[in-house]
Amino acid sequence: MQYDRTEKGAGMENLSIADVSMRFDLPNGGHVQALQNISLEIESGELMSVLGPSGCGKTTLLNILAGFLAPTDGEVVLKGHRVTGPDAERGMVFQQGALFEWMSVRDNVSFGPRMAGRKKSDWAGTVDHLLEVVGLQDFKDKSVYELSGGMQQRVALARCLANDPDVILMDEPLGALDALTREKMQGLVLKLWKETGKTIILITHSVEEALLLGERLLVMAPRPGRIHREYRLPFADMGVGKDLREVKKHPEFAEKREEILSMIWDMEEEIMGRSEEEPA
Repeated sequence: MQYDRTEKGAGMENLSIADVSMRFDLPNGGHVQALQNISLEIESGELMSVLGPSGCGKTTLLNILAGFLAPTDGEVVLKGHRVTGPDAERGMVFQQGALFEWMSVRDNVSFGPRMAGRKKSDWAGTVDHLLEVVGLQDFKDKSVYELSGGMQQRVALARCLANDPDVILMDEPLGALDALTREKMQGLVLKLWKETGKTIILITHSVEEALLLGERLLVMAPRPGRIHREYRLPFADMGVGKDLREVKKHPEFAEKREEILSMIWDMEEEIMGRSEEEPA
């Protein structure tokens, strides 16, 4: 199964986030305003990274997009219909992969199509192609527990793609990997983005990763969670099939990295100041 980014994305509608707010009520009668008035239009085939200090609502927003949480106000619309729960059109890649460790690599990747009742003849070729794309063709019969962390995340990516979702949601998918493996996986994410034409939304705490993997980058601010700044960046396109260390040497990359680091540092300082002022 081969993908064409231009053709696959051309007729698909945007992912719309319309005035979404999320409030969590507390047992003591108080509440936490996790998100407030988030509005975004995410174009089909767009690669967007989301960054911000702890507590800014990044994961809450991702869980709303996945359908795991219903927003207190506002709505999410994909392909003309409102998101009201989980659906195969939105695939999720978690930080730890959430794989079936006792199953083989191939059985993990084919799990979605099999559970959907599709015939093996319909999905077998796609699964084999995906295993080849992520470099796991020689490990297809291995159990997941026999693989390294980086290889397990490759399985998670392939499993997500096997369901052919319109949108891939990634919650810190590379955060637990060592530096070298993480860089290789970043390159793989860029490769898959270009080859599949999928819309990808990636949450990360790493400024460098957000710059490398976001043609569009959102910086969120906390209390309440909201969009603080948005960037349109060239580095994702520059990094496809290239040495990402060379991309990091670009003068604009260093400039944006320092700008965003300072921005987030100021937010963290403000949060700490507020905490010290609040009564114990």
